[in-house]
Order: sequence, then C-alpha cells, then structure tokens
Amino acid sequence: GTICVNGDVRIPHGVWDERIGGFRTQALHYREIIDYLKQSNLMFEDKVEDLIPCSYLSSKIRLRKYQKESLDSWNKAGKLGVIVLPTGAGKTIVAIKAIELVNEPTIVVVPTLDLIEQWKKILEDKFGIEVGIYGGGDATIKELTVSTYDSAYLRSSEIGNRFRLIIFDEVHHLPAEGYRQIAETFTAPYRMGLTATFEREDMLHKDLPRLTGGIVFKLRPDDLAGRHLADYTLDRITVELTESERLAYQSHFKIYTTFISRNRIKLSTPAGFQKFIMRTGWDKEARKALLARNKALDIAFNSESKIKALENILISNPNERILIFTQHNHLVYRVSKRFLIPYITHTTGKEERTENLELFRNGKFRILVTSKVLDEGIDVPEASLGIVLSGTGSSREFIQRLGRLLRKKGKKRARLIEIVSSATAETKTSIRRKREVLEN
Repeated sequence: GTICVNGDVRIPHGVWDERIGGFRTQALHYREIIDYLKQSNLMFEDKVEDLIPCSYLSSKIRLRKYQKESLDSWNKAGKLGVIVLPTGAGKTIVAIKAIELVNEPTIVVVPTLDLIEQWKKILEDKFGIEVGIYGGGDATIKELTVSTYDSAYLRSSEIGNRFRLIIFDEVHHLPAEGYRQIAETFTAPYRMGLTATFEREDMLHKDLPRLTGGIVFKLRPDDLAGRHLADYTLDRITVELTESERLAYQSHFKIYTTFISRNRIKLSTPAGFQKFIMRTGWDKEARKALLARNKALDIAFNSESKIKALENILISNPNERILIFTQHNHLVYRVSKRFLIPYITHTTGKEERTENLELFRNGKFRILVTSKVLDEGIDVPEASLGIVLSGTGSSREFIQRLGRLLRKKGKKRARLIEIVSSATAETKTSIRRKREVLEN
C-alpha cells in the first residue's frame, strides 16, 4: 500500500526510509508523483502499476442534462471529486459514463452485499462483459470489479495497483477509521465519490477532499422533485406518552440532565457528546447517566401511543406501498408481530432479504418494517409512503430514508411521516435531522 522510490530524488509527500535507502509515501499520491517527475524532466522507470488488461468499454446510455453536467464537472476537475445527487437521480448512470470516459480498469467500492449485486447486474447489462466481485466469499478480479468496503480494505495490498479508476459508492462511509486506508493504499489516479448525503455527524467528511477530491457537483431532492424524482411531502404526527411512560421517562432523563449540568458538559457539538461517551469508560456516574439517557429514549422511541398512531396510518392507507423505519431491531420485531408485517434487519439472511424485497416490489408484500439496513442503496421505486417510528438526529439518515421513496414511478407522490413523542428529547431530534432538507 505504499510507493517506494529508489534513487536520490525527493518526491512529494515522501518520507525517507532507511530500510530501503529511498523515499516512501502513500499510494494515494501516485498521480502527483508521476506528474512531478515529468514536469521536472527527470528520467524514471515506473514499476508501480500492474493493470488488468481492459477491453474497449462502451454503453448506449444517454445522460439527462444534470447528469451530463455532473460528469463534465468531474472531468474538468481532473477526473477527481464527489458528486452529490439525491437517491433516484441516477448516480450509477453517471458512474457508468465515467467508466466509459476513462476506459481503463475500474473498481467500484460499495458498503453492502446487496449493492454488489445491483452494481454487478447493471455493469454487466450495460457493458456486456463479466464483472468481478470481491466480497461475500468471492474474490474474482476483472477489468470491472465491484468490492465491499471491507474487502477492499482487507485486500488493498493485493489489488491496490491494478485499477486506474476507483468509484466509491455511498462515499460518506470512506472517511471512517480503516476505510480511509482504501483511498490511501490504492494508486488509482482517477477517483469518483457518489452520495446523496456528503456530511457526517462526526465531521470526518472534511477529509474527503484529500481522499477523493472535493464536491464537484451537488443537487438536493427539491431540485429534481416533480420532474426526475417524485414529488414529496414531509409530515409529523406528535403523540403523548402514557402516564406511566411519562413518569418513567422524566425520572430517567432527569438523572442524565442533572449529571450533564453538574459537570458542565457541553453537548452542542458531536465532539462534546463523544467526550461524554469516553468519560463513561472510567466514571461510574457518567455511565449511570448514559444508561438513564438510553432508557429514557427507549421509552420515547417505543411508546404504545406510537404503535396506535402507526395502526391508524396503516388502516387509512390501504393502497400504499409502505416502508416503516425504526432505530432498533426490537421495535422492528414488535411491529412485525403486532401487525404481521414482514421485516428486514441486519440479522436477516441474504436469501430471505432478497425474497422479501422482491415480494415487496411485485406487490405480494405491501409493507416492510426495517431498522437501518434499508436506509441506503436499495432500489424500491414502488415505495410511496415512509413512516419513521424512531431514528437519530442525523440529516444523512433522514435524507437516505426519504430517498427510498423518491424514485419516480408513474404519477406517484411520496410521503414521509414521522411519529414523534411529545415533551421528550425526540422533538429536538426530529428538528435536527430535517434541517438540511428544510433549509432548501
């Protein structure tokens, strides 16, 4: 995963390594090193890349105007950068045309096995060639290869110098500790990031320009709603806790807020909350406060009033294809058992998950309930109504859930309904997660 330079030449970002008697640097800087050596008129022998033989890649895809603008922006930026488009806007189509433009060995990195299958299918369909897979037990390398983030991270020392273009789908995953090493240990001089939600709550997205290039094109859902995406509405239903739930919530939450106030802990930023979490590792009172907070939120998330409100929505929308989102699996199982609704969680086997999604798409299942595994990457244009029973304050999570509904199909009008427990911390959580959408 590193580049070694033999010879008395200082290279950009190079660090002297006594073991080899030369400079060493991250593979990330390969393109910059080559450009520097050429501009310096220095003679050199390049043994870094070991590219997979690549046939001529051509597709019959035609881009919409905004898709072409995004590709042109990426190309003008030196074939580097992140494209931010809403779910359903055709990020995959833009990537296919980028592959065609570069016409060299390409690897697509995705977060889930479901997305491996989706990418493999569309790449093979559009280019008419066999696509390699790294992930889920497969390790087949081809001129076009799709890999999970996990496999690309684990195998980067083997395949990091075999591609010229690397495409990071759901690129907001890349800055995470570990995954960023994929970008650092691959030599690919051309890089594209795709996402509907660039920002991360932990602010690590600020490292993306170093890894892939910065944002070169961005559109929000409202920019495309009604023409290329479904029109949509956002609604919120507020419910009251039962008397016993209210008393229990207040008791637990007071333990938490008292500790925060007494210790003058500032929670206005993610970093502040992270410091509080770290403190729970050695401070028993902090640990007690955290557990009390979690119990309070659990009461707000799982209120019986929410289940009743959900029941009313289901009864009043007998013809909608509905996705129900929760924060935790135990609420998924509760809803599934109460209303006899099929579910998908991270514990659901691959075959069952595929079958449930297919039955939802063809209409045999009208409703699915899930925790977080359908937040991104799954193509379900049939879904028209989303119900958020519980979730975090993350704008990214909210936009991803909204995105499950925005794929245009006929004259569909999408709705996303939040069910929120009043007089709890969940009301502020609801405001935070919608801020990026409402700022439009």
